[in-house]
Amino acid sequence: MAKPILAAFLSCQGTQLSDDEKVILNQSNPVGLTLFARNIKNKIQLKHLIHEIKEVIGRDNVLIAIDQEGGRVRRLKEPEFRPYSSQCDIGCLDTKQAIIAAQIHAQLISSDLHNLGINVNYAPVLDIAYPQTTEALRSRCFSNSAKTISILGAEMIKTYTQNGIISCIKHMPGHGLSVSDPHLGLPIIDISLEELQYEMQPFKDCNFAPFGMTAHILLPQIDDKFPLTQSKTGIQKLIREQIGFNGLLISDAIDMKALKGSITEKAQLSLSAGCDCVCYCMGNIAEMHELVQNCPYLSDIANERLDKSLQILHNRFEVSDLTEKVATYNQLMGQITPYKDTYDATEVLHNMTDKGIKNV
Repeated sequence: MAKPILAAFLSCQGTQLSDDEKVILNQSNPVGLTLFARNIKNKIQLKHLIHEIKEVIGRDNVLIAIDQEGGRVRRLKEPEFRPYSSQCDIGCLDTKQAIIAAQIHAQLISSDLHNLGINVNYAPVLDIAYPQTTEALRSRCFSNSAKTISILGAEMIKTYTQNGIISCIKHMPGHGLSVSDPHLGLPIIDISLEELQYEMQPFKDCNFAPFGMTAHILLPQIDDKFPLTQSKTGIQKLIREQIGFNGLLISDAIDMKALKGSITEKAQLSLSAGCDCVCYCMGNIAEMHELVQNCPYLSDIANERLDKSLQILHNRFEVSDLTEKVATYNQLMGQITPYKDTYDATEVLHNMTDKGIKNV
């Protein structure tokens, strides 16, 4: 009988697993593990770490995930890895060129991930950009046009899928209107269900994606008590019914300051609201112990959604000379002035945690 799978993506602290981390991963059997910049020193080290993680968990289909969107949010960086433009920069091209750039972008990243043993990319971002959109998100959005986002998002999802990488659309149902950073506090977007329709359109058009991630936002006109990630009404009414998403639903990081309470409370509220699994990113050993002791296993429907998505891993990346692709991508992206983005929300959160600042 197969060992039940913990409804969580866990994380680790450094460039190799500690003895405590090995015990936690082996005993809890999580859906997978998310990698961050702190886990990456070079290609050789990273391959070893990924092999170690898979070996310790002991499951053939364990998921290794990463944020490799492009632009500021890319955990695989130069000089070890190729540079990639932000989604904002891709969206600045005319539609035909943007489609080509989006396809090559996803194909080249797929190649990088395959070479390392990574099989999940938390991308693309389908939020709509506005003048007031928080800097935590602005450069990560393709456009201020829902139609453009739908087109480019769909191209990336299809390309990742064709090349054996599971993609994850985010952040449902859309938080481009938020002016504050959910890593630091809870954004409030006070708009009606009718007004939300435009925000949700790219997610509706791309609801065939295998994985999706929730937004840590409060929508008072939908649920004035719980953030979307922890709102049964929000997840069922907006994500499952209106957007029509039936893939594996992952919470955004439960260690972000937008959510209140202990790690156990955050996880249990998110899962009981309808998330299939939670994402824990800080790699704190004490919190990980608490989480794995109190987090349930995947539900039957979550297992079905996971099994369906795992079929994508059979689509193997076709190894070929990518020189021409790289040249075309560089030529296309060289036409525009890159968006100047200096804010990495994850780094801000890590710095706060390192200084001992707790949830309030």
